[in-house]
Amino acid sequence: SSGINAEWPLRPGFEGMGKSKKPELKPESEAIQVIIRCRPLGSKEIHDSRKSCVNVDKSRGAIEVTKPGSSEPKTFSFDKVYGPSSTQDEIYKEVFHILVDSVLEGYNGTIFAYGQTGTGKTHTMQGDAKNPGVIPRSFHQVFDAIKESTGKEYLVRASYLEIYQDDIRDLLSKDHKKKYELKETPDSGVSVKDLSSFVVKSVKEIEHVMNVGNNNRATAFTDMNDRSSRSHAIFITTIENCQIIGGEDKIRVGKLNMVDLAGSERQSKTNAQGERFKEATKINLSLSALGNVIKALVDGTSTHIPYRDSKLTRLLQDSLGGNSRTVMVANIGPADFNYDETITTLRYANRAKNIKNKPKINEDPKDALLRQFQSEIERLKKMLESRGSSAPGGSGDKKKKKKKKKKRKHVRINEETGEEETFYSEDDDDEEIEEIEEVHDREKFLEEEHRKLEEEKKKINENNEMIAEEKVKMLGKLDKRAHQLDEEEKERDSLKAKLASMQSKLIHGGSEAKKMEKKMEKEIKKKQKAVEEEKRKAEEMKESLKKKKVPTATLR
Repeated sequence: SSGINAEWPLRPGFEGMGKSKKPELKPESEAIQVIIRCRPLGSKEIHDSRKSCVNVDKSRGAIEVTKPGSSEPKTFSFDKVYGPSSTQDEIYKEVFHILVDSVLEGYNGTIFAYGQTGTGKTHTMQGDAKNPGVIPRSFHQVFDAIKESTGKEYLVRASYLEIYQDDIRDLLSKDHKKKYELKETPDSGVSVKDLSSFVVKSVKEIEHVMNVGNNNRATAFTDMNDRSSRSHAIFITTIENCQIIGGEDKIRVGKLNMVDLAGSERQSKTNAQGERFKEATKINLSLSALGNVIKALVDGTSTHIPYRDSKLTRLLQDSLGGNSRTVMVANIGPADFNYDETITTLRYANRAKNIKNKPKINEDPKDALLRQFQSEIERLKKMLESRGSSAPGGSGDKKKKKKKKKKRKHVRINEETGEEETFYSEDDDDEEIEEIEEVHDREKFLEEEHRKLEEEKKKINENNEMIAEEKVKMLGKLDKRAHQLDEEEKERDSLKAKLASMQSKLIHGGSEAKKMEKKMEKEIKKKQKAVEEEKRKAEEMKESLKKKKVPTATLR
């Protein structure tokens, strides 16, 4: 579905992965992928006459770092390396695209950016409007893939949290300073208790979720970075999909964790004081705990992995040595002034590339929300059928009304032959027309029922032979029936609203996704037209009042 001819990278530790583009269902183990990104010299560094001590050799996957005053460089090799001229698009297509593809297949995936403060981690993960980073690009890839898929139903959710001074905060909560606790279950592993999760159906919706969270994230000015992240942030996209295989629904759940770590700091360089110093201490402690976990995972002798030493390492437990495909992007700066920090980051990353994970497709998990949604939709449909089958617009009536869909004729030019080609597509408006007809028939039925009741009332009132007590009793029964009809309709409308709300949260792949997008576009155009009509009427009123010489200032 990606359209990118790339394979999940193979190097020692990727045994049993094969050479196919799509990941195998049961890989033995695979090493996490580690890439290095070196930013350009900053304006302050150029002003201070700093020199670059880093050489990036992309063809060899090598980074050379030369200590000031020395001529002998230290060389490190990684899966991929990117220099100052690298672009967001280049890195995403070559590294992250294949990982996001595997999440759509049902694997867990983690992308995390590590490095000294001010080296471009947030730029790599978030980017900006002109140069979007990994997180916003993944949104487009996910929803583009859903549009291109066929025969699948999707439920996409987004959550956003930060770890500030080793406390977990929900960036999407109204009270984003409230502290949250971790929970662990055998089925879903480590997660955050009561963390907000929003169902999203488009790139626009998930971008809104991201922007809300970004506005709540803790940042501050330091001497190393004008807008330094003071917390570790994790954006979580959960993608559930359902496909009928062999007559049974098969659900797969992939979770994509995108982690923007706060940068390691030296107080002597950042000049952090007071609260900033306290934040830096906590940041360095959690990064140190992460380093200890990495060391224990690769040294081959440790019997205990210290995941519980920090909230960060507990949340990344699956990403480091567990059920996940993981890419670590280590960001470095080229300035000779930061030689020691650059070497530390490269050693850290060099050790991380030896971590082995055991990813697997998450198939039919017990806590799949999609399954719950499907069950609730079926329950609401049955309730609606039981309340509507006796009247037009009910399930029995719908069978009679189903029509053969009209076909629209289209003509296009074949780019290779230059000849005209004719093809047909189903009319997207048929379903909408059917819905309108159903509502119209239901309204007619209710109108007819109320008319009959009124006629019966009239006959009773005009019947002079009936005693008063009998009239009151009969009229009471008719009023009760009218009230019952109204209550049934209210209940039916409530059920329909609930059903529509549940159904709207699910995305159908392929033509259904495109149809939904088209429907949303229609609704937007309809609203725009209504706004324009209101403006036009307001202008006409102003003109009319001017002619009558009524001051417009008196209007409210």
